[in-house]
Amino acid sequence: MSQIGKIGVIGAGNMGSGIVQKIAQEGIPVVMVDLKEEFVQRGLGTIKRLLQEGVERKIFKPDQVEQILSRITGTTDFNAVADADLVIEAVFEDKQVKAELFQKLDRICAPKTILATNTSSFYVREFAEKTARPDRFVGLHYFYHPAKNRLLEVIPHAGTSRDTMERSLLAAKLHGKTSILVKDAPGFAVNRFFVPFLNEAARMLAEGVADIATIEEGGKRAFRIGMGPFELMNVTGIPIALHAATTLGNELGPFYAPSPRLKAQVEQKELWNLAGTADEAKLPAIMDRFLGVCLGVAAALVDEGVATIEDTDRGAKIGLRWALGPFEIMNKIGIAKSYEVVRAVCRTYPDFKMPAILENQHRLGKPFEFNFVDLEIKDGIAFITLNRPEAMNALNESVVAQLERRFSAAEADAAVRAIVFQGAGKAFVAGADIRYFVEKIKAGRIPDIVAFTRRGHELFLRIEESRKPTIALLDGLSLGGGSELALACQAIVATPAGSMAFPETGIGIFPGLGGMLRMARHVGPALAKYFAFTGAFISAADALALGIVTKLVEPGGVDAVLQTLAAGAKPEKYALRETPEKFKPLAGLFDAGRIPALLAGKAPEGAGAEPAAKVIKTLGYKAPIALRIANEIVDRQAGLTMREAVEVELGRLAEIFATADALEGLSAVGRRKPEFKGK
Repeated sequence: MSQIGKIGVIGAGNMGSGIVQKIAQEGIPVVMVDLKEEFVQRGLGTIKRLLQEGVERKIFKPDQVEQILSRITGTTDFNAVADADLVIEAVFEDKQVKAELFQKLDRICAPKTILATNTSSFYVREFAEKTARPDRFVGLHYFYHPAKNRLLEVIPHAGTSRDTMERSLLAAKLHGKTSILVKDAPGFAVNRFFVPFLNEAARMLAEGVADIATIEEGGKRAFRIGMGPFELMNVTGIPIALHAATTLGNELGPFYAPSPRLKAQVEQKELWNLAGTADEAKLPAIMDRFLGVCLGVAAALVDEGVATIEDTDRGAKIGLRWALGPFEIMNKIGIAKSYEVVRAVCRTYPDFKMPAILENQHRLGKPFEFNFVDLEIKDGIAFITLNRPEAMNALNESVVAQLERRFSAAEADAAVRAIVFQGAGKAFVAGADIRYFVEKIKAGRIPDIVAFTRRGHELFLRIEESRKPTIALLDGLSLGGGSELALACQAIVATPAGSMAFPETGIGIFPGLGGMLRMARHVGPALAKYFAFTGAFISAADALALGIVTKLVEPGGVDAVLQTLAAGAKPEKYALRETPEKFKPLAGLFDAGRIPALLAGKAPEGAGAEPAAKVIKTLGYKAPIALRIANEIVDRQAGLTMREAVEVELGRLAEIFATADALEGLSAVGRRKPEFKGK
């Protein structure tokens, strides 16, 4: 697969400039083209303003802003995108304008260039057919604001080639987007249920069900969102809502057609008046109506094969910032309740039929099951993808069980020569699901944690001992259990975006899935303790120097490296190797004889004052019991087989999770700084 080295964006408005900004922020050169120089300058000015706001909010440093801007070229010359790997159209929703633009780009751009439309209203295929490269044409639907919203709908049409689709998904990943694969259908996935949500608010207002303030509050409570439908329309544009509803109505029928009240508001050229107080008595009925519409439409689009239930939920949570996706909501409120509110919608709008997927689930009387681990076999390599990017692919009981099943299937397939583990989105795996641990501790069910961890260990041992080469593709952040999964593989291929870390001692526990054990075999006990105690990040380059990473490669070169590893002899995973000069002082500082002083908060005798002081300060933020037990485990595992070492680690698990520090640290994650008492 070729690298994405240059991207063009046509259109310097809010969407176009936002797409350009995000691409440049992620390190990719980008050209922004518009018809007039004043439009280009306005777009550049918008980008500069937003980046400056980022500096003020301490998201960026001034030198970072300079680097970002240096990657952006603004011009009115369309020939500037002739050699781009990907060109994205982001002009206003006019079919003729877009069609003529793509015909022009088709003439200008090199054969390698993929053309993409950011349309939210039209079929992707309609524009692809206007070009001589329909196989190199795709939809890339961004969500407002594209520099901040992580969701990207990738929409191949029937003629899009597999290579184009894979390169588009690579481009999405490279500029920090979480992509969902969507069929070329009206509204695609997210707008298919989001636009009816807005439209239904206007319908309820027209019917006199309640006033704006009450309907607004009902929408917020139904989906646990910060802005209700009327405020969302005020922010994104009421005419846009009308246009989208009109398009859906024309394609799908009266249920989706715009409310006359929505049309009237556009004609008045006024924003919705949000003033007022919600009538609590009317909220339950309003919430049910919103739920019926959105859950029904979500089920219908899955019925039609537009998207999977997982990607539909992902779109709602990432693109719309819902707390739960439509299918998660159905599970939470119950399938019977979900069926009831959707059936009410079917009675209100006769052209809307009960989706078969919900009908079937209601008949079964049980919740939907979600798939978080995918298996795909390409050219003799099994790719096992942890596909839970909205949770950074965190491990829980369901994910581990699905990992086991996919791995067993790959091992049993005679056509598979190697097995690759990878993560969807920007992370490989960001550890275990913290909520699982907190819930089990509070319920007094620590043995469940031990059993879950043992199951993970058994899987990781199988991965390490597999007769087929097992490879971790470390193309993003990995923390805790994610780093431990990568270390369990027989080889690690990393891109420059890859990294590892063990933050557990900072949340009251120790790395419990073999991370310390395997690190000790890779880099020795001293450095294993350094990384486990401090939680220091290990960049892909440092991991390569330490011998942890087998190959470091740019994203475009991953496939070739994987094929080479699959065809060759298995690497000697724990070969003896020299400690890089950079890490020798740290190895010396964490020598076994100096650990007692460090854990006591004192500088070890003979150690450098400055590095010791930095380490002691870092350890002061960690859970003291976790540090002590981690130290004892690393010492105890020396000379044991991996399976014996695993038993040592498992033997201390109940002890650490029973501490007050464990509950404190785990409960504090993402909320506040934990306060450890050493209890």
